[in-house]
Amino acid sequence: MSQPPANPKLYHIVHLEKLTSIVADGALLCDAVIARRVGGGTTIGMGHIKTRRLTLPLESRPGLHVGDCVPFYFCPRSVMLYLIYRGNHPDLAYQGGQDAVVHLEFDLHRVVEWAQAEGLRWAFTLSNAGGRYFEDRNDLRSLDEVNWQAVDATQWAGALMDGKQAEFLVERAVPWELVDRIGVMTNGMGPRTGAAIAQAAHQPIIEVRRDWYYQAAGGKGHDGIYNGEHSGLECGSTGEHGELRWRDGTRHRTAIQGEVPG
Repeated sequence: MSQPPANPKLYHIVHLEKLTSIVADGALLCDAVIARRVGGGTTIGMGHIKTRRLTLPLESRPGLHVGDCVPFYFCPRSVMLYLIYRGNHPDLAYQGGQDAVVHLEFDLHRVVEWAQAEGLRWAFTLSNAGGRYFEDRNDLRSLDEVNWQAVDATQWAGALMDGKQAEFLVERAVPWELVDRIGVMTNGMGPRTGAAIAQAAHQPIIEVRRDWYYQAAGGKGHDGIYNGEHSGLECGSTGEHGELRWRDGTRHRTAIQGEVPG
């Protein structure tokens, strides 16, 4: 057993082109719903795994299947993102790399509160929910069964790989309004992401988070944020609405005009 963080976060990765349809729907939708649609942007997952997830049951939630749920990881920089970064897996049709992949960050407790108010089921797994063998739970008191050392690991090959892929699953849909933050890889992705969500009433903050991505040795970590008014922000710079500053690796919130977007 390992101690979970006091305020766990959830992460869902999507291709930039998917954001427009997510905003139009007002929610992230499960694969069971998406499978009945045509188009909707670039898919970055493995098709045969997505198909298999439609039939994998959750023992803690009788009648509910993995593919009936919106999936999240407990961390950014997931194993799946590594496969996308490498681009050499024979079952991965998408070969566009990680640059156009964005992270949507959620607060676990807010998601659970919303789901329970809506009468929607949720569960979490201790390993990859797309595998043929996994364990699932439906009680937050069991979060200490997640291998948090593996979840937090940046070097996860070998024994830590299964635990790194633990998932949180929410039945049917999760509303766009619960997105707290969007992490992107480069300054150039800031304005593109802002344009993709421009029609949404809810505007989560967009941050450049290079530490959420894989990169060659010597790459830099987090370096700034984007707020829709600028083409991109360098390390330590501040936008006009009350931004997040990066100073020597320390995160500071600055209130300018009394407002922080999102």
